[in-house]
Amino acid sequence: MMTTTTRIRIEPAGFEFDAAAGRTLLEAAEDAGLEIPASCRNGTCRTCICETRGGAAVRYRVEWPGLSVDEKDEGWVLPCVAEPMGDMTLVIPFAVSVFD
Repeated sequence: MMTTTTRIRIEPAGFEFDAAAGRTLLEAAEDAGLEIPASCRNGTCRTCICETRGGAAVRYRVEWPGLSVDEKDEGWVLPCVAEPMGDMTLVIPFAVSVFD
């Protein structure tokens, strides 16, 4: 069960932010003033695909996001439709802060 907020870390930049319950990884990043690659926001275009590097699993808002079973098993996620189930680290090389 997910707590009220989870701590998300974005590598390699080292950004850290809290994700409120019910927010996708993309929404939480935007709430924190971060921009990550994204387009469709419904799990089909794969623009936001990134790798997890440690941490909890995710719960998807859509029944079958645009990931293969192998990709899921390897730790790939689609932040636009993925809600974190706990603290986690994502590898998103092109993440930027809108405050810099």
